[in-house]
Amino acid sequence: MRRMGDIQGTFRVKRIYEQPAIDDGFRVLVDRLWPRGVPKESAAVDLWLKDVAPSKELRKEFNHRPERFADFSARYRLELDSNPAVETLLVLAARHSRVTLLYAARNTEENDARVLLDYLLGRPPG
Repeated sequence: MRRMGDIQGTFRVKRIYEQPAIDDGFRVLVDRLWPRGVPKESAAVDLWLKDVAPSKELRKEFNHRPERFADFSARYRLELDSNPAVETLLVLAARHSRVTLLYAARNTEENDARVLLDYLLGRPPG
């Protein structure tokens, strides 16, 4: 099985509100809540992996406020260290050449999917 570091080209992130594309590969929704206004029938989600999302408490504390992103990012990484759902994503990376992590946040740079992507790729926080 491929491990972190061997998966550089496998994962990418995309807002769920963008049109699905053939090169998305296996599409995984990584939010705990289903995105508003997105019908499940047309979302083209292969897997909804709620368990990899930040805890309810952490998500509420962050509340998509940019000044809280650094703290959120550090705390979410700590949660990921002991989260078995990370292994599910690594298994998917071993089975698929591309795995697209889908998220709903408006901020395309400071969100949980970006933190998760960096974590999976072994990038340092920040």
